[in-house]
Amino acid sequence: MFKSFRIGSLFGIPIKLDVSFLLILPIFAWLIGAQIETLVGPLNAVFGTGLDGAALTTGSRSWFLGLAAAIGLFVGVILHELGHSLVAIRYGFPIDSITLWIFGGLAQLSDQPEDWKQEFLIAIAGPIVSVLVGAASYLLLFVVPTSLDGVVFVLAYLALLNIALAGFNMLPAFPMDGGRVLRALLARTRPFARATQIAAEVGKFFALLMGLFGLLQFNVILIGIAFFIYIGASGEAQQTVMNAAFEGVRVDDIMTRGEDVHTVSPDTSIAELLERMFSQRHTGYPVMENDRLVGLVTLSDARGVDAVERDAFTVEDVMTRDLEVIDPDAEAMEALQRMQQNRIGRLLVIENGELVGLISRTDLMTALNIIKSSGSIETAKRAADERGPDHDQPPQPDSSGSDRQWER
Repeated sequence: MFKSFRIGSLFGIPIKLDVSFLLILPIFAWLIGAQIETLVGPLNAVFGTGLDGAALTTGSRSWFLGLAAAIGLFVGVILHELGHSLVAIRYGFPIDSITLWIFGGLAQLSDQPEDWKQEFLIAIAGPIVSVLVGAASYLLLFVVPTSLDGVVFVLAYLALLNIALAGFNMLPAFPMDGGRVLRALLARTRPFARATQIAAEVGKFFALLMGLFGLLQFNVILIGIAFFIYIGASGEAQQTVMNAAFEGVRVDDIMTRGEDVHTVSPDTSIAELLERMFSQRHTGYPVMENDRLVGLVTLSDARGVDAVERDAFTVEDVMTRDLEVIDPDAEAMEALQRMQQNRIGRLLVIENGELVGLISRTDLMTALNIIKSSGSIETAKRAADERGPDHDQPPQPDSSGSDRQWER
């Protein structure tokens, strides 16, 4: 998603708008307004509203009705996500926010329920709310005078669309609501990680079908939804497998220990630092002065110095003093999440104010591969102890300047 900003809150849950939503809202308004005469026929057939398409499209009226219907549709999306959120809160899973973006709404749970009953009820709550919103819109048709044909059109449109969206969301295309219901049902008789993998494969299959249909229909929105379903299914499946593999694993189990961590001093020149990086195959070093940790210097820091000035500049001139640290008793997954959130490749392990080790993406991925292959954390611990000094792949030319995300 793009940048988002808060517009209010409901039940203590922040409601945010993503910038992409501001782009899609006028497009939806235009699409609905342009299709009013086409939509009138099905609405009359389903609800018996007796709407006159020509009267609804006189002047600029169609665009105002399109905007009203689009806003009403996204209000329904907020209520849909609120349904998920309130049930999640009921089970002790706080909601960070509800965000409207280009493909609808997103309720961001602080944690993932692994009890199948809890996930089932959280997942099904959203579509149930959409059905209720559609039913409420339908019932209002009996109250609103037929002379207010614009209001009748918007209500009939929202009644039909909310029911349709509830049905669409129940497709078993993980990580959509239907896919989460499928995972919950699979998790009744399988480990949660295995249920996720199966649901993700089903989700990717539906995403491919959806994308193909979108291509045949030249429907950009459907293609976009298919793409994000595929990416979301792959990402969540991987995350769940990692959660299962790292259950009970601490940073201390797999980190590179302090005596094996290579360090540099603040007065090391940038030229010497780069030579060490290439010879020792590291892309980052803790900076120590009088046995005290004072900073961290990385390949991206060194690259910021012009080649002709690298003998004159020292590590102290470019090192990072705002350090990301973690306790050795912290969970391995917490370390990975911290790296992802801060877009960094390593965390310094600090205990009682002293550097006792370093944990990197390399450490985590190596441990994950060993655990998945052997099924034993003890094997991963032995591998970490036997590995010796931390090591990276040799630094490669990088035109993006983004090596800090992956460096060790």
